[in-house]
Amino acid sequence: MRRFTWVALALVALTACTSDTKATPEQGEGPYLKGSGVLRVLAGSELADLQPILDAAAAATGVTVKLSTTGTLEGVETVVNGTAAQQYDAIWFASNRYLQLHPGAGDKIGTATKVATSPVVLGLRRSVAQQLGWAEHRPTWSEIAVAAGEHRFSYGMTNPASSNSGFSALVGVAAALAGTGAALTAEQIAPLTPRLRAFFAGQNLTAGSSGWLADAFLKQQQEGKPVDGLVNYESVILSLNASGKLAEPMTVVYPSDGVVSADYPLTLLSGVPEQVKDNYAAVADYLRRPSVQKEIMARTWRRPAVPTVKVTEQFGPAGGSLPELPFPGKLEAANALIGAFGDSLRKPARTIYVLDVSGSMKGERIAGLKAALTGLTGADTSLAGQFTRFNGREQVLMIPFSTKPGQTRRFDVPEGDVQPTLDQIRAYAGGLAPGGDTAIYDALLAAYAQAAPLIAAEPDRFTSIVLLTDGERTVGADLAAFQARLPQLPKIPVFTILFGEGNVAEMQQVATLTGGRSFDARTGALPAAFKEIRGYQ
Repeated sequence: MRRFTWVALALVALTACTSDTKATPEQGEGPYLKGSGVLRVLAGSELADLQPILDAAAAATGVTVKLSTTGTLEGVETVVNGTAAQQYDAIWFASNRYLQLHPGAGDKIGTATKVATSPVVLGLRRSVAQQLGWAEHRPTWSEIAVAAGEHRFSYGMTNPASSNSGFSALVGVAAALAGTGAALTAEQIAPLTPRLRAFFAGQNLTAGSSGWLADAFLKQQQEGKPVDGLVNYESVILSLNASGKLAEPMTVVYPSDGVVSADYPLTLLSGVPEQVKDNYAAVADYLRRPSVQKEIMARTWRRPAVPTVKVTEQFGPAGGSLPELPFPGKLEAANALIGAFGDSLRKPARTIYVLDVSGSMKGERIAGLKAALTGLTGADTSLAGQFTRFNGREQVLMIPFSTKPGQTRRFDVPEGDVQPTLDQIRAYAGGLAPGGDTAIYDALLAAYAQAAPLIAAEPDRFTSIVLLTDGERTVGADLAAFQARLPQLPKIPVFTILFGEGNVAEMQQVATLTGGRSFDARTGALPAAFKEIRGYQ
């Protein structure tokens, strides 16, 4: 059985046999490969939309695929340091290219089966695409960068340090602007900075995941204050169009000089037992069958990975193959590009931390808060940590609160030598001391009051508020009072952290009302929540 399984798996990569999401194969298709039990997979969050297909795969093969989601850098790090192999059987990221740049990564992974593809492209509101002349003409990335720098259109994009779609966009634009046709080197990044800054001058919406970015874009359209488009996976843009929820459909703009695509390789980790190999082979075979590939295309708007399955007409004039731009060939180039984005290329951020230092924060909780803030000053040297520290040109405000809001402390991180300012933030965090009651909404309103004149002076910064509290409001304004004031306040997303005995419903409501998001730190480490939020700032 095992010998047959691996022969069949090899044939999958070459011939991609067929199946539907039914319990039996279609006419002319071979029998399903069988396994048993659970295949534990560490995956990108965007793959949650494949759950109906995975449910059908379980019925057909006997293998239940259990997805656990993670961010791009966190996922790569768990594979490289070996912890992924302790909890999972396989990984399923949008791409393995960044992972494979890490020394020793090849020893951690085994067979990889590409399941679907989706290029990172530009989607623009139809009227904007027509105004720019891009409804018919396919511009180059250079033309797109010039138009963005001249503020002829605006867009949203995910953070390259958090999401593969943002990283792929950054790689694609940089490679296209370099114009060499070869993999980008670290030395090429500095000369490209002015042109890359022009491109990112058009970015007015950021996010830590492709799904949240799409939701935020949709909400802005519904509120009548939309950005003009998205730099995202083609699948995200097409699915938004298909949803019927957009006030104005988007035109997909395929840059004529190429794209960077996700290929979603389901990848077996090395050293797994034989039964896991059988389970993987059964699932991989199922997902590569042309009828299932068609189902994936219909459900998720991703292109098939099997060449014999043709894309449907909904993929437009660029439904055929698209030229692929080169990916960096060395880890130092990829990391230098991500670092340059945060410190030099993107619009600078303004982050306001509203921090509960009431009496209930004594002990482990205040220690966790100090550790979280200290990690953002460069003390966290992990792969994810080095790209989630406070960036060059970032404006950081700290507002501690207990019975009333404390004194605001502002730190302006320079573009060049960031460490002295980061050391000041670290010293500030170390001096936080708990005591008193909990005036949550007084402190939140104080943050808005601090932000208003700063936004008026520098409106181009990405401004966000992080609210951490471990309990409920005991003094001062309540949620109703905050909500009543909200229409008169600047539009700033509040990212709330669910922690301790905090009022979960209220914190989620604050995030929803302000266009932010809540992050759960009740069962995990507080520093992890703070790092995850960085992708949205």
